Amino acid sequence: MKLAAYFGLLAASLLVARAWAGQESALATPKAEAASGNAPVHVAPNYALEERFLPDAVNKLVFDLTVTPHWFSESDKFWYSYQTTEGTRYHVVDPAKRSKTPLWDNAKVAAALSTLTNLPYDSQHLPVKRLKLVDKDTKMRFEVEIRKNAVVPNEPKKEKSQEDVEEQGKEGEMKQGEQQGQAAAGGAAGEKPEETRTLYFEYDLATGKVTRLDNFEPPRKKPMWAAVSPDEKTVVFARGHNLYLMDAENYAKALKKPGDSSVVETQLTTDGVEKYSYARVLLPEQEEQLKKQNKGDTNKVGPRTPSVTIHWSKDSKKFALEREDNRKVGDYWVIHSLTNPRPLLESRSYPLPGETNVPLGEINIFDVPSKQRVVVQPKSFVDEVLTIEDAAQTERDREEQREEQEENRLNPAPFVRQNPKWVADTSDNLYFTSRSRDFRQVEVDVADSTTGKVQKLIEERSNVWMTQKPLRLVGNGKELLWWSERDGWGHFYLYDGQGKLKNQITSGEYVTDQIGSVDDKTRTLFFTANGREAGEDPYYTHLYRVGLEGSGIKLLTPGNFTHAVSWPDSGKYFVDTFSRVDTTPKSVLLDGQGTALNELETTDVSQLIAAGFKYPEMFKVKADDGVTDLYGVIYKPFDFDASRKYPVIEFVYPGPQVEQVTKAFSPKSPNVPLAQLGFVVIEVGNRGGSPQRDKWYDSYGYGNLRDYGLADKKAALQRLAATHPYMDLSRVGMWGHSGGGFMTAAAMLQYPDFYRAGWSESGNHDNNVYNNTWSEKYHGVREEAQKDGTEKFLYEIDKNSELAKNLKGHLMLTTGDMDDNVSMVNTMRLADTLIKANKRFEMMVFPGMRHSYMPIISYVIVARGDFFSKWLLGSSDTGADVLELQRAKQATPSKKFKE
Repeated sequence: MKLAAYFGLLAASLLVARAWAGQESALATPKAEAASGNAPVHVAPNYALEERFLPDAVNKLVFDLTVTPHWFSESDKFWYSYQTTEGTRYHVVDPAKRSKTPLWDNAKVAAALSTLTNLPYDSQHLPVKRLKLVDKDTKMRFEVEIRKNAVVPNEPKKEKSQEDVEEQGKEGEMKQGEQQGQAAAGGAAGEKPEETRTLYFEYDLATGKVTRLDNFEPPRKKPMWAAVSPDEKTVVFARGHNLYLMDAENYAKALKKPGDSSVVETQLTTDGVEKYSYARVLLPEQEEQLKKQNKGDTNKVGPRTPSVTIHWSKDSKKFALEREDNRKVGDYWVIHSLTNPRPLLESRSYPLPGETNVPLGEINIFDVPSKQRVVVQPKSFVDEVLTIEDAAQTERDREEQREEQEENRLNPAPFVRQNPKWVADTSDNLYFTSRSRDFRQVEVDVADSTTGKVQKLIEERSNVWMTQKPLRLVGNGKELLWWSERDGWGHFYLYDGQGKLKNQITSGEYVTDQIGSVDDKTRTLFFTANGREAGEDPYYTHLYRVGLEGSGIKLLTPGNFTHAVSWPDSGKYFVDTFSRVDTTPKSVLLDGQGTALNELETTDVSQLIAAGFKYPEMFKVKADDGVTDLYGVIYKPFDFDASRKYPVIEFVYPGPQVEQVTKAFSPKSPNVPLAQLGFVVIEVGNRGGSPQRDKWYDSYGYGNLRDYGLADKKAALQRLAATHPYMDLSRVGMWGHSGGGFMTAAAMLQYPDFYRAGWSESGNHDNNVYNNTWSEKYHGVREEAQKDGTEKFLYEIDKNSELAKNLKGHLMLTTGDMDDNVSMVNTMRLADTLIKANKRFEMMVFPGMRHSYMPIISYVIVARGDFFSKWLLGSSDTGADVLELQRAKQATPSKKFKE
């Protein structure tokens, strides 16, 4: 689509949609209501109750919901922090002794910090950040951020080198960018953040002494471009479109001074070009961050930049990568309308369903000592997709991820670093999968990492799309653990190292999911599964153990709850946090037999309950076929009156990869404040919605992506209303995001006499212009042989715009103008057909937003509530000021210090 036409349509859509919407008042609809046979209802929305349970308000009422264990490196101990309304407490747990003790005395640490900084602290407000065990788990290092100009007692003066000045400048620029991102995400415009600096401390676990580390030199932050080997001796990166390598000594130089001319680099490739590159495609925001990290690097080839994901062998001798040829793939564009001084055009390759030209993949394996490369391309299928099989994350991997997440907490476009390692323990063999374009054929292969020769091990075929889960090795490849839905349910299978099936490990009418760990010595598999326990919601997750021969399966996390489990590398113990939507979360420590060793924490909900919170209700109802069970949640207003009739709003996501029906305790759900306005909000599944059920259920919508879930959503409300007389089915609404936005618009158009109001966010309304992977997988694509010997892929799908003439109710379309997942093109095409069909509708385009609305989530929640209040309650706030958010802003003024 040409840009001129694109912007013309955008302008027309906004002007026409808002003009029509502006002519229609919710309080002046008697004729319209009379025509539809419904008397108008005018009920004042309870904005005060909604405001009390907006996410930012709930953040001050309830804190930690789960225990996150940080496992020691020298033992099976772990430490964790847990915040309640009394502050944050820190604990050390020793599973072997079944003990839980304070990591430290908060009051003593607060007193020590006050003495060492001349700043007041107390036990409820410890300012500690980025805690990390050091010196073989004997000390806890942490950071405290203070005002830049604060006078610290006996602090030695430091002479700053030029390198220190440059490094501080880079960090300052990065922090400024993050703070600007925070302001754009809802902070006060024009406020200059307070300048701070960081002090470092250590706490001795044995003596309890707190020491200020005046001469501590913190490790330099790993730059975006560095892919570091497990032994930390080799670093891989890209320049231009090619791959480079340096050793640890030169990496240290580059960290100190990016433009250091003495840094020695080795170029590994010369065939990289645009769209067939070894470099990772970055967002423009990330490119700006990278420029600051590379300040002073004037290499003519281009600055150091992240390569495509590097998969290291565990012995660091080799690495592999997945390289894509996108040279013939069409582009998609995003306009950065808020950049200064001019808008910015962001372009990227984006294959559409049914197109001939899609990314073509290959696997490259590099030998570090020799710098030699082999290319793996089995060519098992036309347009095959190759995926390297990686090992499970270690505790070190998880800790590094948590540290980076904390560092990027305010970053509007964080760079997500991946450090995967080969699933094999040695560098002789690389395991990978090869998948057909239509997701109906999968092979597990192994490549000789020296020659590139490929051996096929396992082959799967299906008449519907297949789900893949990671391959796991037993005895470094003597046996293989593979997950398959071949009998209609997801189960684990054991193969020998040559791909010969030995036995099915799990079986029955339930679905296995993740591998927790594998004990090679006892030949035991620890795994999670859904639907095995009778009388429970089949979506509840439990942990089990079973012998690799399929014997002795045992439930380790009993209880009618959904369970989230964390375990150390040893797999000997695990932390289980369990809850339901109607219960308070609890965390316990269990051993490998499921024996409870310690009760760790119960979430503090005292202030939440005092504010008026009430738990949602769970239900089970039949689908439209009268046979299939659907499971859901009812959110009521906390001032619920059973004698009243309430309009009903469904929150939807059709699947197939997830249903988004809440299972665990979730007080910050956006459906909580929505219900407080005076609605009953329903979440319910639908056939075709989730892989946590059997394959028949999950693949129900194959070939009918637009309409497959609609009948179940409607039938569920009708069956519920028959037993819940407070539900008013003459006033029904629906809302959803992404696939839920797609479903909302489809429901409004397929059942125009049932759904009166729909709030459709960032919907993939036209899957012909959504990405080929999702659309072809879940809807299906037909491979057809041509006379010239080539293959053609045919794709046809119904889209919402074909039903535009059916609209009767009140439809709101929203999209982010920078959505690089579900392009706003989807929304524009539906808007265009609605205009041409002479339909009134409303539309909001959120500047600077991609697919997620999180930076402005409170604004969106309130706007959504206003919309439904207007059309289902007959009354809404029409003033320019969003008073709920204005008051929240006034209640949390910025913290500034003036001398």
